[in-house]
Amino acid sequence: MDFRPSALQGRTCAGLSPQQVLQGLWRLADLPGEALDFVDLPGAEPVLPSSFAVGTAAQASIAAAALAAAELRHLRGGPRQRVSVDMLHAAQECRSYFKINGIIPNPWDPITGVYPCADGWVRIHANFAHHRDGALALLGCPPGEGTKREAVERALQRWRAADFEQVAADAGMVAAAMRSFDEWDRHPQGQAVARQPLFTIERIGEADPRPLPKYAPDARPLKDIRVLDLTRIIAGPVCGRALAAYGADVMLVNSPLLPNIDNIIDTSRGKLSVLADLDTADGRIALGNLLRTAHVFVQGYRPGGLAALGFGPEDAARIRPGIVYVSLSAYGTQGPWAGRRGFDSLVQTATGFNHAEAEAAGQAAPKPMPVQILDHASGYLMAFGAQVALARQATEGGSWHVRVSLAQTAHWLRGLGRVEGGLSCPMPGFDGLLETGPSGFGELEAVRHAAQFADTPARWTRPSCPPGTHPPVWPFA
Repeated sequence: MDFRPSALQGRTCAGLSPQQVLQGLWRLADLPGEALDFVDLPGAEPVLPSSFAVGTAAQASIAAAALAAAELRHLRGGPRQRVSVDMLHAAQECRSYFKINGIIPNPWDPITGVYPCADGWVRIHANFAHHRDGALALLGCPPGEGTKREAVERALQRWRAADFEQVAADAGMVAAAMRSFDEWDRHPQGQAVARQPLFTIERIGEADPRPLPKYAPDARPLKDIRVLDLTRIIAGPVCGRALAAYGADVMLVNSPLLPNIDNIIDTSRGKLSVLADLDTADGRIALGNLLRTAHVFVQGYRPGGLAALGFGPEDAARIRPGIVYVSLSAYGTQGPWAGRRGFDSLVQTATGFNHAEAEAAGQAAPKPMPVQILDHASGYLMAFGAQVALARQATEGGSWHVRVSLAQTAHWLRGLGRVEGGLSCPMPGFDGLLETGPSGFGELEAVRHAAQFADTPARWTRPSCPPGTHPPVWPFA
């Protein structure tokens, strides 16, 4: 059976089981097939109200990351262990639900959302103040939090959706015109994404194999693995959070000059949290010192952003031969949008999902999927790729570059097929899936990790903390 993304197009969810989806990911990474005998994937679609296989995508991507961790433990000298991922639990983990001091934060700016234009619809992402004010300036609306949606709606009536999308991109802002699947398939970027695999793992430098830390019976699979996490928003932080759950020392590196969203409270579970201004010599020196003993470097800067600061993939491989470098982008590395910024909601809109979900619901207005599945699945695929590359480094040597994009994940999700009657599924509650404990932000209630390990349970031993809580030095082994 052909598990390449193009071969999956048109398959129905009923004809492609979660086990087959996971097997496709496993084969794409060229991992030992016998490991698949140690995974259980209970549950069935639909688990969330969507016509897309969002439950399958959540379950398979989490299972890939977790099973790869178990395989690394086996590579370190331990026995294989069973891994189980329940579909409903996986989908619920991908909803980014949490409470801090009993309150559910609202991450959405009032200006964020979809608007009718002269010929269609456009989605504006305004959760960061500079993106909001930039979009308002393009529309000739007064900047600031006091601007009403009605003013944006009036202004956009004079625009064609694709024209505003392009002007916003040219100005470094983030917006997306709604397209159908057919329109996306005809778009040069849609065609470029369709030609790329779901993810790539490329050798980018020479280095001797670096043996993984010695196996310890009671230790989680990634004990003593050091991960630098230079990401924000959701997908990249989810990658680091997963690696922390599997035992890695994950250090979140924030700039003191860049804003964050409230999701950092949830996605920082298990991580150390430091500040480094890479626009300064001191910040670059601090990051370079951390990199010299790191195993994994995860980054979600716009394409070329870190290379301009001296920390692109080739730079990192020179500073730390044998590094596993993981890059996240919105639209991939090829095509006219390769350098374009984007977020899950915008990629959903641009690539046809909001149009298709609206059609399934019998409505004209764009309809988002019930979960930011492109972010979450991409995050777990990043964690999966990082661990595959760690295994290759330990056995073959070399420095490695893992690339994942939201648009390629969207292409994969589309290939999983549609769920008949999925939109009639009620939104489930979180009964039995939550854990509560202290954090640096207050009392945190959030969803436990969905992957269950038979011998070394996944857990976060460090509470989430505000940026700058820790010094920029690795803890002693």
